[in-house]
Amino acid sequence: MLAPVRAKRRGAFVSLRTYNYRIWFGGALVSNVGTWMQRTAQDWLVLTQLTHHNAASVGIVMALQFGPQFALLPWTGFAADHYDRRKLLMTTQATMGLLSLALGALTITGVVTLWQVDLFALLFGCAAAFDAPVRQTFVADLVGERDLANAVALNSTAFNAARMVGPAAAGQCIGAVGTGWAFIVNGLSYIAVLGSLMLLRQGELHARDHAVRKRGSLAEGFRYVAGRPDLRAIVLMLFLIGTFGLNFPIFVSTMAVGVFHVGATGYGLLSSIMAIGTVAGALLAAGRESPRFMYLTVGAGVFAFGCAAGALAPGYWLFAAALVVIGVAALTFTNSSNSLMQLTTEPAMRGRVMAIRLGVALGGTPIGAPLVGAVANHFGPRWALGVGALSGLLAALVGLRHMRRTPDSSPQEQTNE
Repeated sequence: MLAPVRAKRRGAFVSLRTYNYRIWFGGALVSNVGTWMQRTAQDWLVLTQLTHHNAASVGIVMALQFGPQFALLPWTGFAADHYDRRKLLMTTQATMGLLSLALGALTITGVVTLWQVDLFALLFGCAAAFDAPVRQTFVADLVGERDLANAVALNSTAFNAARMVGPAAAGQCIGAVGTGWAFIVNGLSYIAVLGSLMLLRQGELHARDHAVRKRGSLAEGFRYVAGRPDLRAIVLMLFLIGTFGLNFPIFVSTMAVGVFHVGATGYGLLSSIMAIGTVAGALLAAGRESPRFMYLTVGAGVFAFGCAAGALAPGYWLFAAALVVIGVAALTFTNSSNSLMQLTTEPAMRGRVMAIRLGVALGGTPIGAPLVGAVANHFGPRWALGVGALSGLLAALVGLRHMRRTPDSSPQEQTNE
């Protein structure tokens, strides 16, 4: 496996000293606010306007939106390793922006139906399936290998800082002018990231050799992961938590509506409060010298505890406090898996490996989201959170088993195999 060069601790925001990353970071932050507005508005639209508090319908929309991450896995990883990442990002971002504007127009005019939301979720998911692995591997093009772990953590900070603003802004937007305008705002927010891509200094990008096109290269990523015990353990942990644990739209929306009986503003506030934890987790990750497998295991264990605490919370604000814990744990887990898989993977294989990571983490949603939604419908939202707690516990046990077999070490301490 690849052994990155040891770097001295240089601060949590070192990547922002790089012009290209600074421009990208700003554009992505604006776009991420719009993304969280759309996610919140979409769940609210399905749960309260197109159905009568049907959590299973929310789960189906999630399944259609995240299913392409797994279904298109061979092609998305191939594209990330073989094509110009900047041009591919401009295509995917523009596509998602146009889809958001179209869905917003349908909603504002009052003709939107559930099947249309399902269709747009599927189309959006197809575009996002190609976007996500390219976006994650593009970070190395912006900052190089030396600052990659810090840049990954700062990306998570931007995404989750937007999570504090986006849901609350969506709640206010829905209450003031209607759900459809949240989709319009998201569509317009893609202008920021497209602008940042056009403003990049292409001569300062850290160009990497693209993978050589050859027969069987699509399956090469699977063989690479299968031959690495550490990657196999991470993928299994991601499957457990990604499939049954990272169903926050279902957890938060059903608890808000079905247990605490709050409106759109209260629902949006819960999502924003959860983002306090995820931002804290992202900043902690940015300050670490390097990721370690231990962080992955601890994150899974704390995630289980947070979900259990949320399931048992007797009131709105105690549930909100549990969401902060869940946010810290979820970010620690997902960010550690991201950094570990990128930093220990050969650059020519990185796109395919990251596509596998995303395919497993998000592609399990078609299995988990409808199941968790059905549990919420038939047994109550608290039992759905219990499923999330169980997923974290099982993932932590997988991590502990791997750590017992292999002494924990940072990527910098690992040797080439």
